[in-house]
Amino acid sequence: MTVETTFYRDLAYVFGAAVVGGAVARGLRQPLILGYVLGGILVGPFTPGPTVADVHHFEVLAEIGVILLMYSIGLEFSFRDLLGVKWVAIVGAPLGILLSIALGLGVGALLGWNWQCGVAVGAIISVASTMVLSRFLTERGQFRSEQGQVMIGITLVEDLAVVVLTILLPSLGDISRDRVLALGLAFGKALLILAPVTFVAYKVVPPLMQRVQRAANPEFFVLVALALGFLTAALTQAVGLSLALGAFLAGLLVSESSVAHETMNHLLPLRDAFVALFFVTMGILVNPRILVSQPSLLLMIVAMVVAGKFVIWWLVVKLFRYPNRTALMVGIGLTQIGEFSYVLVRVARDAHHLGRFGPHLPHQRPSDPLRPRAICSLSCNNLTITVVLRPAPASPP
Repeated sequence: MTVETTFYRDLAYVFGAAVVGGAVARGLRQPLILGYVLGGILVGPFTPGPTVADVHHFEVLAEIGVILLMYSIGLEFSFRDLLGVKWVAIVGAPLGILLSIALGLGVGALLGWNWQCGVAVGAIISVASTMVLSRFLTERGQFRSEQGQVMIGITLVEDLAVVVLTILLPSLGDISRDRVLALGLAFGKALLILAPVTFVAYKVVPPLMQRVQRAANPEFFVLVALALGFLTAALTQAVGLSLALGAFLAGLLVSESSVAHETMNHLLPLRDAFVALFFVTMGILVNPRILVSQPSLLLMIVAMVVAGKFVIWWLVVKLFRYPNRTALMVGIGLTQIGEFSYVLVRVARDAHHLGRFGPHLPHQRPSDPLRPRAICSLSCNNLTITVVLRPAPASPP
């Protein structure tokens, strides 16, 4: 078969898996995300039956789902909403990350890890997935709720914190002047570029979208909306931040105009299709055997993420005098780790901070692309907890 034929066959497998998994999840009254992931497992290389030949193409396409979802989140948010949770997000998110790192240090001390390994594990579990969380909140109709806005605000700040952690993790035990300077330069460059661009866009984008709306051409309207989202995402990636953050920022800018609702209506079908593709792709990467071959590691990570992070975020939100119900819901919603945890795993692995796990986990060939190896989704009482594990290879001798 030619490459093109194989790709289209794989595309049929992926969307077929999304339909089957989504239908099963809907029939069982479970979140669609869980069905998409299970559908991906069925067409993955670790289970019998139809198998996707080249996952890399779908990993690239899945990024489009991230951008479109974060763009739509920005459309539903507004600068006023963001300012309403600014303190719990700006101060509370870093506090929660520090407490998660302290949790990693404590667990590491009990299990005999070195302190660098404990810090690395704590940093890896500290960040939650804005993508998974926002999809869950939207499905449950809680996106505009107080707890929903607090959770999204916290996870957006966590996305920014990943930049800091990727610079600091390799230098554990050797925080040199060069490392601190590199961190300052990275944030300085980002602010120098993004601040004026955001200000200009804030003045230009709303009237631009209103003018496009008056043209009464839906096709052109969709093209302009997509161009704004992808251009902003590309810009933030170019300055060292995430695509997701840029897409969210673009949505915020459009949300200040009167056409935000119309933009959302046009983008919803496209967004939902690519979001389904994203979660099926995540399912394809799952090796179910790891869930049973490493039970002690799985249980330890699940306990830290579910119990440890729940207590941490409940305390953080209560510290900012939110009602107990809001604190409980935020604590539950943030008991997960996200796609940026993969980035931190890679950084910690390359710095040999996770070498202690090496003898107990399968080796990864150097030619293998960096990807997660196991996803555990637990569904209980309308709550989905997603835990992602990726075994690290042993440290070199």
